Amino acid sequence: MTYPTPGTPPPRLDWRTLLRDAQVRPARVLLSVAAGTLALGAAVGLAAVAAWMIAKAAGMPSPAELGLAAVTVRFFGIARGLFRYLERLVSHETALSGVVALRTRAYEAVASTGASRVLGLRRGDIVARMGGDIDAMGDAVVRSLIPLGVAGTVSIISIAITGAYLPVAGVTLAATLVAAAAVSGVMTWRSARTAALAGTAAAARVSTATLEAIDGAAEHRVWGTSEAAAEELRAADRDAERAAELAARPAAWAAAVLQAAQGAALVLALWLAVSAAGSAGLPPTGAAVVALLPLAAFEAVNAVPAAVQQAFRSAAAARRVQAMGAGPDTGGVVAHAGGDDVTRPVASGAPPPTGMSLRLEGLSAGWPGMRPTTPVTATIEPGGALGIVGRSGIGKTTLLLTMAGALAPVRGRAVLGEAPVGTDTIGRTIAMTPEDAHLFGTTVLENLRVANGTVTQDQARAALEAVRLGQWLESLPAGLETHIGSGGNTVSGGERRRLLLARALLCAAPIHLIDEPAEHLDADGIDALRALVSAMRSQGRSVVIVTHDLGILDVVDRVVSLDGS
Repeated sequence: MTYPTPGTPPPRLDWRTLLRDAQVRPARVLLSVAAGTLALGAAVGLAAVAAWMIAKAAGMPSPAELGLAAVTVRFFGIARGLFRYLERLVSHETALSGVVALRTRAYEAVASTGASRVLGLRRGDIVARMGGDIDAMGDAVVRSLIPLGVAGTVSIISIAITGAYLPVAGVTLAATLVAAAAVSGVMTWRSARTAALAGTAAAARVSTATLEAIDGAAEHRVWGTSEAAAEELRAADRDAERAAELAARPAAWAAAVLQAAQGAALVLALWLAVSAAGSAGLPPTGAAVVALLPLAAFEAVNAVPAAVQQAFRSAAAARRVQAMGAGPDTGGVVAHAGGDDVTRPVASGAPPPTGMSLRLEGLSAGWPGMRPTTPVTATIEPGGALGIVGRSGIGKTTLLLTMAGALAPVRGRAVLGEAPVGTDTIGRTIAMTPEDAHLFGTTVLENLRVANGTVTQDQARAALEAVRLGQWLESLPAGLETHIGSGGNTVSGGERRRLLLARALLCAAPIHLIDEPAEHLDADGIDALRALVSAMRSQGRSVVIVTHDLGILDVVDRVVSLDGS
């Protein structure tokens, strides 16, 4: 595993921005801190009253003198659990609602910037960022901000109670509490930066390895690579363990410092209490309170190291999430009619432009470090169709993404009408159906509405009949309202491909890019594909097809080979 280099800027959490994006009102945070203060404050009160009552009882007073103290002890004992429940209820409701808002903002940020920021990420890494990393951002409220606030308020209460009986003991307790919080926080601070960066990266690697092992289980069995996939997962898990150790070491030392400070505070309090009782006239009840209160006062300060670590962990997670949606507002991105993301431009109410040609002027595509594709020059007129062929791995899909505007060209350009293709021009004009386009765990109708949210049931049925899924639709128990498993695991490969083609037919974009549309299709499905392309062309829509199946190229006007021949 590669750990962050010394030059890596340390993660820093912008609390104001986090609370704003999470839509967390300061009043909610203050309410959570107040509830936590009451919970731990009840523990402090319980210790103080119990110490007073024990010292008082040693003098054999009448039961009536102890009656109020006994009731107060019982009150604080019950109140501690009650307020702890209320604090968890308020803080977790605040954090969970904040996570929902953060996830919404993250999706909006990704949708409003260039798709190239996420196209370079592996699917498991995207899942980790949109899942665990956003959860970690929300944990900043409940595991960092609120505990730090509670530690401050409870420490002040403990110091005030101790100082009321013996001012010098209050000063001593304040000094030990501040020293414990500062030293443990500083000790955690240094290694928390590295641990946070390593931990989030390791968690993402575990997520990526797990998802790829599960998604490719069938292929691993066929090609005999199951052990290699398992080893990758084991290596990722070892990285996660090492990252956890980085956080555990400073936490252990910080815990030792806290225990030492608590012991020192207790010894000093005992010494001051006994001395004051003997020479300054401090009553035994007051001496007992002064001597035993540090045991309860340190309970809140013990949360400081973990809160510091969580702040860095949340900051590292926030940086990874923001990296997917950083950049200026581009006004819209490529619409993937069959892909995982369907985005709309800002002016979503306007109809998509029609009658525009797409020109490729020496267009060459490639990822960083990848050999660029052969330059392509071609023009796709409205109602036209272009086929792109080439051996596996030569860059056909990369070229398609560049034509869509999701990736910047290596050389040349793609021109839509009179303007270069880009995220500011294509929103609903160019749509793309990737080879691994996703089917969602919802109804057939809603899966078709991914391409066009206004699709009616009649339009959906017509599209399914166009791809020859009419009989299949009739066989479903609830018709269009039948649920499909996530990823399309309840339909066959051919049915999945035809559903994606029906989705492409329903998309309103005048130019459509389709990656490997003949995959998993039988002879009847190939005929349905030909009919689909003909129907789209008859509507004045342009089609670009990337395929290995040369038999379906009779539906296009021109074929471009990336093999250089």
